Amino acid sequence: MKRSAANILREYGPFPGIASVHGVTYDGQQVWFATGDKLNALDPASGKMLRSIDAASHAGTAFDGQYLYQIAGDRIDKIDPASGDVLATIRAPGGAGGDSGMAWAEGTLWVGQYRERKIHQIDPQTGAILRTIESNRFVTGVTWVDGELWHGTWEDDASELRHIDPQTGDVIESVEMPAGVGVSGLESDGGEQFFCGGGASGTLRAVQRPAHSSGSDVTADSASE
Repeated sequence: MKRSAANILREYGPFPGIASVHGVTYDGQQVWFATGDKLNALDPASGKMLRSIDAASHAGTAFDGQYLYQIAGDRIDKIDPASGDVLATIRAPGGAGGDSGMAWAEGTLWVGQYRERKIHQIDPQTGAILRTIESNRFVTGVTWVDGELWHGTWEDDASELRHIDPQTGDVIESVEMPAGVGVSGLESDGGEQFFCGGGASGTLRAVQRPAHSSGSDVTADSASE
């Protein structure tokens, strides 16, 4: 397994009135992050908050190219980012408080289970669990980028970003955050950086994505077959 220290490129916040950052996602222009009762849109270039949507937002956040998905207690809401309307709701796999991060890949949602140390791939229409990946650390944020599955960990005051094999759960690469720096939500920008929620610090961080390695050629598409 390859290990490296995180290269933190930028820190955003803390923000007025925001005590904690939960889920994080990226729509290609804005970073959306969940703060308990709102989804907030941030311009990552300027660091300016652009807008907020009133929404129960207690854990992971995802974006499918058109709509936002937000874990809210024991459910996952599908939200129109333009209007803020909840368009549909499915049951969250972990029930109230059991779910952590969330990502969208190849037509399905990937939902982290914090203390269960698992990631479930679920049907976004029904909430049915399609497959489960086991981890050996608490799972916080989840993201896919270039066919690589990454998840955040936060355990014993230590956090990492982990690239794992989606078939076996084996850790291919670990990016270790500085001591005392936690990772709640996690999302890739689709390129060379990750956006990481900072939990109760009320901050977001941009972290350099390591140079692409040949650890796994398994794609989200093949993982869902």
